[in-house]
Amino acid sequence: MNIVDSCGWLEYLADGSNADFFAPAIEDIRTVIVPTICMCEVFKRILHQRDEDSALQAVALMNQGTVVDLTTTIALRAAKLGVAYKIPLADSVILATAQFHDCLVWTQDADFKNLPNVRYVSKSAAKKK
Repeated sequence: MNIVDSCGWLEYLADGSNADFFAPAIEDIRTVIVPTICMCEVFKRILHQRDEDSALQAVALMNQGTVVDLTTTIALRAAKLGVAYKIPLADSVILATAQFHDCLVWTQDADFKNLPNVRYVSKSAAKKK
């Protein structure tokens, strides 16, 4: 199972320089777990940069995966992970969701760089190509 971080969805949807990195996880939608925090972040960013219709289209694609709500169990695990790894709230929720559902996290967010069960690609490496 896979979780694509919000930045990965945005990179894929914008056909950015790392879109090919995220394509295998996103295009095998049957294996994608989508934390609701990712839907919130992607919707907000696209709404801000484009318009509501574009944001809704992105969320419709994400909704094809298995959407997972933030439960008390995941929230408490996220709080512990946030403290342990010194990562922001949204990242800790994504990581906790991944651990709870035994997923690999796909990301280009440096906060995840050396964490277990993470497939990371640098944003700057893609720009150099």
